Amino acid sequence: MGKINNIRIRDFKKLISPKEIRLQIPISDSSIKTINNGREDFCNILDDKDKRFVVIVGPCSIHEPESAFEYAEKLKKIENKLSDKLLIMMRVYFEKPRTTTGWKGLINDHFFKQTKDIESGLKIARKILIKINEIGLPTATEFLDPIIAAYTGELVSWGAIGARTTESQTHREMASGLSVPIGFKNNTDGNLDVAINAMESAKNSHSFLGIDDDGICCVIKTKGNPDTHIVLRGGGGRTNYHVEDIEVCKNKMKARQFIPRIMIDCSHENSGKDYRKQKMVVKDIIAQKQSGNKSIFGVMIESNLFEGSQKIPENINDLKYGVSITDSCIGFPETEKLLCELHKSL
Repeated sequence: MGKINNIRIRDFKKLISPKEIRLQIPISDSSIKTINNGREDFCNILDDKDKRFVVIVGPCSIHEPESAFEYAEKLKKIENKLSDKLLIMMRVYFEKPRTTTGWKGLINDHFFKQTKDIESGLKIARKILIKINEIGLPTATEFLDPIIAAYTGELVSWGAIGARTTESQTHREMASGLSVPIGFKNNTDGNLDVAINAMESAKNSHSFLGIDDDGICCVIKTKGNPDTHIVLRGGGGRTNYHVEDIEVCKNKMKARQFIPRIMIDCSHENSGKDYRKQKMVVKDIIAQKQSGNKSIFGVMIESNLFEGSQKIPENINDLKYGVSITDSCIGFPETEKLLCELHKSL
């Protein structure tokens, strides 16, 4: 009859289990404290028990540990001065969704050679997250692959479900079991109902297939995640952070019995995909807050040590240090200026 199974599979390679990787790369007490405090603070802000404003800021993606640590050290110095009014979390993204093909992020391809050494990528990512938490900065990431989430989820204080995956039932179910507050982005055409539907789904319990701490395939049963919110990132060729857009979002959320808690992604289509316009979005949010807006509780900013972006060169040694290899970012001097301006306005 011939072969009928795994016709297009090249290979199977056993992966280290979450339990094994924790034993090989143990987490420190200081990291645990930072993670727990970050989660608690964020949830208190969602519940209006903490009046601070949330800022998720950092590189579009992490591709080199050294520049990530330097960025974290610089950001921590600012956080020390502004923490009375701002809850600052560092954006530490290791997975990148691709429209067709391309670099999928540090975990999947940390050598830029498509070696697919995912196990090494997981170990590098774990070390990066632990060290940034040891510096004292809570970390934030986007959850893309549900299996990878089993390895990284314990080390972050906030997570995003992206515009391409908010409509995915797999990701909604995964979010219902994650230990962190989750922001659902509106999808790429700007539809808000998709994100609100995701919030509704994630707050309920689910049963789905996944892996346990031993790496064994099993049925996972979740309790549901009440700590979710919407992230507006623009879509369909237009922005959605202006006063009238916020009003539409508020009304939609209220109609579904959700307290309007809205985060603004200052990048993507809200900036017209021009990183230099992120400051315009922040300034608009400042004006709305000063006019009495209470539903916008945070922003996301794509920032790196140096502004702009670069393509991955044929010779990896030609990579510019501290410059994004995915979306363009503002540089650190402008980041500091924006955060100080935001702090002063509040």
